[in-house]
Amino acid sequence: MSMLTPPGMGGKYRVTGAAYPRMSRKRSLRRIVLTALGAVLALAVISYGALQLIDVFRGDSLKRNTAAGAGDCPTAKPAAAVKGAPAAAPSTSAKPAVVLPQPGQITVNVFNATPRAGLAKAVGDELKKRGFLVGSVGNAPATFDKKVPGTGILVGSPATDKAAFAVLGTQLTGTTLQTDNREGADIDLILGDAFKELSTKEDADKALALLANPAPAPAKNC
Repeated sequence: MSMLTPPGMGGKYRVTGAAYPRMSRKRSLRRIVLTALGAVLALAVISYGALQLIDVFRGDSLKRNTAAGAGDCPTAKPAAAVKGAPAAAPSTSAKPAVVLPQPGQITVNVFNATPRAGLAKAVGDELKKRGFLVGSVGNAPATFDKKVPGTGILVGSPATDKAAFAVLGTQLTGTTLQTDNREGADIDLILGDAFKELSTKEDADKALALLANPAPAPAKNC
């Protein structure tokens, strides 16, 4: 029996050789737990850092988008969206009808500043058919004669209703407005070199209807 064999132990428990057998220690449970916790913490720190980077980039993008659209739409909440506020009645963007003077309430003096003979009379007769009151008809005064390159000029008093200018302006396009020191409410229509003919009755009526009932302003899409 070898000297390494403890007393009383023989047979299959007999130890031979000159050294004790090397026994491996079981791994500490604490070390395993600490290692697992460290791995979890490291993963959490990495994930948190990645989320912070994503938030930084997303925040910059959101700021740019907010700055770009800051002037497009109002930021205030509508009354119905505020807690406890009564619901607002539905609103429309349509403008109310404008009260315009009738053609029969507007006196028009027609003057011809072009070399075309008989133009003032022809235009005056047509305006009469369309319901306007026609006053003086003839050649333009020296101040305007052969000096109106455009379609025509509407001349009235500073006190003349601007709506009257607008109603007469529906009968031809491209006119300009001027005022002088007259006291009456009549309006001079001075025909210029670019004048060819009045707008058609159909087009003039459409323009007059649009003038009386302006189209609603388009709503913004937010």
